[in-house]
Amino acid sequence: MGDEVLTIREVAALLKLAEKTVYLMAQQGELPVFKVRGQWRIRRADLDAWIEARTAGCAAVAGVGARRARTRG
Repeated sequence: MGDEVLTIREVAALLKLAEKTVYLMAQQGELPVFKVRGQWRIRRADLDAWIEARTAGCAAVAGVGARRARTRG
């Protein structure tokens, strides 16, 4: 297989979220997880792709790099 497989605890640490939050995200289908003997797992490559998909448009939407002119009024 060769891909790193992460536990919920490891994913929570990487995302800086509570484990309970990551469990809920997994149960609701928000994360690309699978189960091994009843325990959730996620491939590191899948997590990285999931993060990239959610952050790709953020810079453009937030206007990063663009500054608004200040007006005095």
